[in-house]
Amino acid sequence: MPKIKKVLIANRGEIALRIIRACRDMGIRTVAVYSTADVSAMHVQLADESVCIGPAPARDSYLNESAILTAALLTNADAIHPGYGFLSERADFAQKVVQHGLIWIGPDADMIERMGNKVNAKKTAIECGLPVVPGSDGAITSLEDALSWGEKIGYPVMIKASAGGGGRGMRAIMSADQMKEAYDLTRNEAKTAFGDDTLYMEKLLLHPRHIEFQVLGDKHGNVVIFGERDCSLQRKNQKVMEECPAAALTQKQRDDMIEICKTAAKKMGYSSAGTFEFMYEDGKFYFLEMNTRLQVEHPVTEMVYGVDLVREQIRIAAGEKLGYNQSNVIPHGHAIEFRINAEDPDTFIPNPGRITMYAPSGGMGVRVDSAVYTGYTIPPTYDSMIAKLVVYAPNRPACIMRATRALDEFVIEGIKTTIPLQKRLLENRDVKQLNFDNHWLEKFLSENKSE
Repeated sequence: MPKIKKVLIANRGEIALRIIRACRDMGIRTVAVYSTADVSAMHVQLADESVCIGPAPARDSYLNESAILTAALLTNADAIHPGYGFLSERADFAQKVVQHGLIWIGPDADMIERMGNKVNAKKTAIECGLPVVPGSDGAITSLEDALSWGEKIGYPVMIKASAGGGGRGMRAIMSADQMKEAYDLTRNEAKTAFGDDTLYMEKLLLHPRHIEFQVLGDKHGNVVIFGERDCSLQRKNQKVMEECPAAALTQKQRDDMIEICKTAAKKMGYSSAGTFEFMYEDGKFYFLEMNTRLQVEHPVTEMVYGVDLVREQIRIAAGEKLGYNQSNVIPHGHAIEFRINAEDPDTFIPNPGRITMYAPSGGMGVRVDSAVYTGYTIPPTYDSMIAKLVVYAPNRPACIMRATRALDEFVIEGIKTTIPLQKRLLENRDVKQLNFDNHWLEKFLSENKSE
């Protein structure tokens, strides 16, 4: 069993700091890597060692595989933790880490590759018994074929370009009489944009919620599912608030899906932390994707289940067995995470700059994951998220009450942040009463510009 004594963290910001803290709790030394824009960053100051890996642009630093591997070898690191974003789901990088005699803290490269490809991921999901969105079993080859599948699936449907991405090459079709125009337009758009006019079809979910299940598996075939998170409050597919557990589910729905996810993860042979993401509508779940890494919202699961997921990732990478089985994974209370971004709360335009005052909230049940401080200058180069406020209480109403207090206490001056938006959301009746879906926040924002 390999012994991990030193971990290089191939990331920055709050997640780099989060990993440093987990390592320190385990007696493991850490190496921070940083760009020239991050020379004064907190993760650089708190790591045992630090190495500059390039200039500010991410492609020249945090995405520079050679620089990161060289830093790991020069500092005699045993392992690399990628955090999330950047290189965390790059199968080729995970393979290079192993080829250089280092331990990759995450699932193996084959698993990352397998679940990162949409077609392969859906195929794997079906093979492993996960429920998927009804759709065509291959390419749509003609208008007649499209009409036939529309009837089989049931309207409304979504016709999509196989090579599509970025929201292009897809159209919603509410009834058969809209099919011809939508089919022709989507096919032409796909040909023009992607050089490939292959189309396929899926059931269109009008009011879905985004529910995801936290997976943890070791290299000995043991798997546990740490319940679920509701991540339905999203803007442009970016999560704004996340909760654990998903209060909209019944206990039977929760128990059934935990068992389904556990069986699927075991059949896949999954090890490390990961997340099965689903769309949920009218009591049914539909597999969306699997994230083969740590999630931004992992703290709400940690608060409710009392587990350090980063610590578990490191233990699993070192070949240790899980210290849990499904019967003793028991949730307690409710947690909500608020992503605080350096953005205008109305326009969402990034607002980098110098923080003149930073006073995070605290008290019972309040956790803040952040790497900023008074006097810190937020660079314009990277993601705008600067803090995660995580609030825990015995139940959801108490959690909302405590979160309102915590947001009121949180002071960040010198830049604009999304804290005012988070406050408005907690005051909203729909949010309090769970009357929202994936599309709710976009509608709310369009109808409720703050003064």
